[in-house]
Amino acid sequence: MIYYLTKISITTLLIVIISEISKRSSFVGAVFASIPLISVLAMLWLYIDTKDINKVAALSSSIFWLVLPSLVLFLVLPLLLKSGLNFYISLGISIALTALCYWFMIIVLNHYGIKL
Repeated sequence: MIYYLTKISITTLLIVIISEISKRSSFVGAVFASIPLISVLAMLWLYIDTKDINKVAALSSSIFWLVLPSLVLFLVLPLLLKSGLNFYISLGISIALTALCYWFMIIVLNHYGIKL
């Protein structure tokens, strides 16, 4: 139980720190947020939990393929916000389009025999 609380605490703390840094400097916050901290932590926790390098490699490969459709959020959100659309509506549309792109990417990868 302490192990899970440690995992949750470290992961949560990193997100809070990045959020606080972003209040002071959006550039520095973006640098930290763009580092795949969550992905690295997920791979670290997975390895510590399983000691299975094949699972870590599979997770890393899946993350690679799914980073591509996730970029849609970072393209669409600022465009919608700059056009004057409400923040929550912009975020919702961006998330929905990103989810659609995830779905499309999974279909394309399956077509080419790449299993996530």
